[in-house]
Amino acid sequence: METTFNIQAQPSFLQRLNWVDWAYSLLLLAGALFAFSRYGEFMDVYEKVFLFGAVAGFSWLGWFFKPVRSLVVGIAVLSLFAITQYHADLARAGEAFFLKFLFASQSAIMWMNVLFVLAMLTYWFALFKRSDFSGRVASSLTWAAVLMGFVGLMVRWYESYLIAPDVGHIPVSNLYEVFILFSLITALIYLYYEKRYDTRQLGGFVLLVISAAVGFILWYTFDRQANGIQPLVPALQSYWMKIHVPANFIGYGSFSLAAAVGGAYLLAARGILASRLPALEVLDDLMYKAIAVGFAFFTIATILGAMWAAEAWGGYWSWDPKETWALIVWLNYAAWLHLRLVKGLRGTLSAWWALIGLLVTTFAFLGVNMFLSGLHSYGKL
Repeated sequence: METTFNIQAQPSFLQRLNWVDWAYSLLLLAGALFAFSRYGEFMDVYEKVFLFGAVAGFSWLGWFFKPVRSLVVGIAVLSLFAITQYHADLARAGEAFFLKFLFASQSAIMWMNVLFVLAMLTYWFALFKRSDFSGRVASSLTWAAVLMGFVGLMVRWYESYLIAPDVGHIPVSNLYEVFILFSLITALIYLYYEKRYDTRQLGGFVLLVISAAVGFILWYTFDRQANGIQPLVPALQSYWMKIHVPANFIGYGSFSLAAAVGGAYLLAARGILASRLPALEVLDDLMYKAIAVGFAFFTIATILGAMWAAEAWGGYWSWDPKETWALIVWLNYAAWLHLRLVKGLRGTLSAWWALIGLLVTTFAFLGVNMFLSGLHSYGKL
């Protein structure tokens, strides 16, 4: 008897795209072409590559993670609306109604802070009450916080040029700005895994880390009053900053997610909230994926940083404290992944390692700026 197998070929990634996906990409391309027609003469070759590379990058991201499409469009619409309210006058940030209370950079970032804290409280409420509705509200609050945070950064970028054309720069240059970026990237990474794994129960753990960053932003704003836009120091006046810093913080955000999941794992393994949290196998797999993604981007960021150092300081590596601690972070997670893949590292040891790894990463990110000095001392508290 002859058996016939009818195996249908699975459609490729591009074949699975619909007209909305392509319309989204065309909208991005139209925006890039408009920006190029207006400002292309002021761009160098690297900025042109970044502009159209962003179209490809955000197109893929929107195809891969569908909610990003609405987020990107929302950021664009609200940012452009805010920019039109300035009439090229920075003083209107404290005068025009929509700018003063919603969309000036400081206002939008404060809304981000409030929404993140509300999201954290709502996630914990949903966890203890086993409320699916509250969990959906918490997710919506997190998306709203991400929207307002990115609008705040986009408008801050524009505000820097209103101060003076030679002051204008992408807002990833100081601790205030990168803590905002860290909060947004960590939240986005979590929201992706939340949708993929259906794990709203973990939102409260992840938002605890983000709320700690919010606390730093508020302290830096009101106690240190260090939230103003400052001209770039010479070492930061480079196209490398536009790619090195975001890549670094995708790594930091992923490591933070892994630590939050590790904390949930340790509680569940001891029977605390075990009935409310995802299965240990799910937590373990999520922890592994987060560290793998973080390690990949942190490796890329480290290589980019070495290339930037060669251009700025004449050498790829100088054993500066920031570089040394970046290497320690890299070795820490390289060892974690090696033991996971080769020796099958699982369970409470891997969870403790992920949790302690966040402390090592935090010192590399913040502690070096507080206690050590070197070539990266422009980021001091």
